[in-house]
Amino acid sequence: MTDEWYVLIEENVHEPRRVEGTELEMYRWRVAGSYFIDGGEARAVEVAEDAARNYLPRELADHARSGDVPGRSAFLTRDGAWMVSIAQRGRRCHIRVTVGRLAHLQDESEAPPMSLKEKLRSVVQAPAPRPTPWMPTPRH
Repeated sequence: MTDEWYVLIEENVHEPRRVEGTELEMYRWRVAGSYFIDGGEARAVEVAEDAARNYLPRELADHARSGDVPGRSAFLTRDGAWMVSIAQRGRRCHIRVTVGRLAHLQDESEAPPMSLKEKLRSVVQAPAPRPTPWMPTPRH
């Protein structure tokens, strides 16, 4: 385990979709940024509060004018996360700011490319099984 602390910012992104002639209002949380904080957990908590008070999501920043100050309601939850509602020029966004310690890091690795023989065999045979999705390990 490492002692590397980060501030994580998530944005609730609005994605309108049209399905069978009907306009749907779709929202989803996405990680907008993860910022390494030098100085340990206490410093990361300070930076998270600053982000909750000052971070402007891209959706609002794209429409902001110089001198605009957005309305903001920031709530500190019992678990230390910040839930923030931000409004500006008729638009409203929500962000979540949390502090996290990097607990695991693994670099990506790809399987080696298939040989010509393997490619031809895969055309004739059934497809190879996909990797199994993650499932929690049962306790005994």
